[in-house]
Amino acid sequence: MLLQTREFITQVEHALAPVRHVMKPILSDPLVMGAWALVVVASVGVLWWDIREHNGALPSMMKGVWTLVVLYSGPFGLAVYWYSGRTQISRDSLWRRGFRSTAHCYSGCGAGEVVGFVVLAGVLAIGSTLVVTLGTFALAYTFGYALTVGPLMQEGVGFGEAMLDALYSETPSITVMEVAAIGTDLLIASQAHITDLLFWGALVFSLSVGFVFAFPVNVTLVHFGVKEGMENPAEMGESRSQSRAQATD
Repeated sequence: MLLQTREFITQVEHALAPVRHVMKPILSDPLVMGAWALVVVASVGVLWWDIREHNGALPSMMKGVWTLVVLYSGPFGLAVYWYSGRTQISRDSLWRRGFRSTAHCYSGCGAGEVVGFVVLAGVLAIGSTLVVTLGTFALAYTFGYALTVGPLMQEGVGFGEAMLDALYSETPSITVMEVAAIGTDLLIASQAHITDLLFWGALVFSLSVGFVFAFPVNVTLVHFGVKEGMENPAEMGESRSQSRAQATD
């Protein structure tokens, strides 16, 4: 079984070799990565400005979620926020709920992946790909589940029930996201060191790949009622407006 798994991984790696050859020089280019860093900083600035000026009704957790999403994916993350996360959206939809659900999962899992690769492959310089992979997976699951269990427990749900809910609703999304993200990182930069620009470039790129693969999974889970897809932000804006009107009266 182990031999068959290794053979399968080798075949996949061989099939995706052209992707590695294309992406390695791009993600190793100081000009490209410097420009990307500036774009990310600008995107985060736009996000924070919009939240402060127009979307203060968003819960603190979602403000943090969107900040991480934009930090991970720059203008792509900002576009997802603009389409699905603002109180000014014209109407909610399955696609918007799917984007919000993916963003929620992405923020926690992404943090786990970053910590995993930086600590295990970077700081500790563990040479075993298997150990780095399993450790990063474990951290991604931990961070992802925590982002669901924590808010549920704050609402009064017991730990056991909250954990069961997280396992049921988040496991498919986290699994697909991390298989895609960690696989992409290892494909492109398995030999890179923490001091190499490729180490960071591949990590950033892999996060967005994970989001893309997890999105259809979350849409499916929301469609069948396994996940709620996060609250409609437009309703938050209406509630805030009503509260202000009552306070004025």
